[in-house]
Amino acid sequence: MKMRRLFLYLLIASVGLSAVIGIGVILFGNFGNIEVRILFTTLTVTVTSIFGLACGAYLETRRGKYLPLTGIGLSIVSALMCFLIIWNVFDDNEVFVKSFLTTTLFAAGCSYLSLLSLARLDRRFSWTQIAAVVCTVLLCAVFLYILWFEPEGDSDLIYRILGVLGILIATITVVTPILHKLSHQGGDKDTSKIDAEIAELQAKIVELQKLKAEKPQA
Repeated sequence: MKMRRLFLYLLIASVGLSAVIGIGVILFGNFGNIEVRILFTTLTVTVTSIFGLACGAYLETRRGKYLPLTGIGLSIVSALMCFLIIWNVFDDNEVFVKSFLTTTLFAAGCSYLSLLSLARLDRRFSWTQIAAVVCTVLLCAVFLYILWFEPEGDSDLIYRILGVLGILIATITVVTPILHKLSHQGGDKDTSKIDAEIAELQAKIVELQKLKAEKPQA
């Protein structure tokens, strides 16, 4: 089963289960501790599935391997840590909670960059992906600094930096699909882009040949 399809099934199942639990609690019962924990567990699976979908989609393009695999691994680890917090195993351990937030932050960063990397940009627009990596790394670094060191005196400067980085990332996120569209207008394609498309088509052909070989002959 493909990675993206697996996370898609998990997303559908978790959203459906969350809806069933919510409707059941509204109609038949009280929102007690067990119901809250089950609901948060399904929401955790939902978020993990969203992260996994972004990473899995980029992984299937065969244009990158380490970033999406890292994102998928961190997402799974983050989900397992969250389950332990939800079910009161390590909920009162400050170091464990901070480690969970750190892992989740890295997983979100990898998923975001994987999603942006789905865009095919001309060389003239490639600087936006570099800028996205730089801004994401800096944003994660600032959040980790706040999380682990809890600064007080210079907090105003830190939050100004967070605001600037947030605006830059939002701008890159909005602009990237537009640049992707512009990159595919006109008939000019550089050699590297043609080679990448040929490699994708060859990989798809090999995959289809394997599927054909696995099916019984009539």
